[in-house]
Amino acid sequence: MLPQAEGARPHPSRFASAPERNARIARPLRLVTRSAAVDEELLDLLGRRMFARDELGARLAAAMRRPREGPERVTMAQLDRALRDGIDAVGEAPAALREFFAVVDRVPDWVDPALVERGARAFRRLGRSRDDVLLQLSLIGGYRFVGPADLLVETGGLTGSTAQRRLGETQTWVDAVCAPGGMRRDGEGWRLTVHVRAMHALVNDRFERNGRWDVARYGLPVNQSDQAATLGLFSSTVLLGVRALGRLVSRAESRAVMHLWKYVGWLIGVDEDWLFDTEREQNVFNRHVLLAQGGPTPAGAALAAALVDGTLTGHEGRFATLRGRYERARTLSMLRWFLGRESLHDLALPVTAAWAVPPIVVANLVESALVARVRPGRRWLERTGDRVAQRESRRRFAGAEARIGPLPL
Repeated sequence: MLPQAEGARPHPSRFASAPERNARIARPLRLVTRSAAVDEELLDLLGRRMFARDELGARLAAAMRRPREGPERVTMAQLDRALRDGIDAVGEAPAALREFFAVVDRVPDWVDPALVERGARAFRRLGRSRDDVLLQLSLIGGYRFVGPADLLVETGGLTGSTAQRRLGETQTWVDAVCAPGGMRRDGEGWRLTVHVRAMHALVNDRFERNGRWDVARYGLPVNQSDQAATLGLFSSTVLLGVRALGRLVSRAESRAVMHLWKYVGWLIGVDEDWLFDTEREQNVFNRHVLLAQGGPTPAGAALAAALVDGTLTGHEGRFATLRGRYERARTLSMLRWFLGRESLHDLALPVTAAWAVPPIVVANLVESALVARVRPGRRWLERTGDRVAQRESRRRFAGAEARIGPLPL
């Protein structure tokens, strides 16, 4: 926890600083959860935990910036070796590295590996609609609020030519998490998730020390409230989003997907009392997250424009330019459906008709109501989802090295 000076505000100044606007944005979650009341204690805690960090990750980051000759310094090579081969493969491992892996290598008693695998399969079956929701509702939708978007601009993570590459990195991480066996200790999803936790800690450490980040205004660069909010964008927000695109999601599939991301959240360092088993619990929390936010920021508009314009590039073949224009128009159309006119104005994006949504809804209804009813159909949907995700990753990387850094959310 960041030490607070006597008389300091318990919340950063961005906390709940646009109440009327954000109440409108949160209205769909109020209706979905059927909860009119606001939990003032939870809202207050969200503000307070904007000053809270992942302390385990912070100790690792501090050890990684020790002097080169120091015996307790952790190197990136040691971290990579422990991620790949286990902590015992690191000769004379520093104490901070051993402490870090003693935690992440322990699987909590509540984790059901079979349910994690079912969640991964269910997530793969969501196909392109899953990726549309992650881009448009989770990612660009998250740029409507001051704070995390400003950090991304400061780190250069999603501006200019790097926009599609960083989006591709997130796509690679999501694909690894929901791959068969991805969240086992030897799985790529597990390795990348723990790697991202370490990268978040390093970003926090650097910005806390260099004095460039306005903690009083924003809270810590990577804080517990924003981390928990980001986790919710991958779980219940995706499930809500694909339903809005006509995808039928069963209660069993919902439970499995939530369990998958609950384990991911635990590994990435989210406080355990903010890890949820059900969509409703997560959506109640997500509603309060929206109420706790500030207003729009120019950084959000810059990031949104970079991602929308990035859909123009990376296409191949004779009709590459035409395909790029179509993808950009399709993205703007779906943003109108998910975010609404006011949010598009806040992000300085064109407001268009939601013309792309009806055919997507029809296709999703057919797939989830008919194809997914039989086992061969479900397997086909999983394979199709994998192929679409891999194609999008290749396009978004555009030849860049796939080095996973902090999540661009």
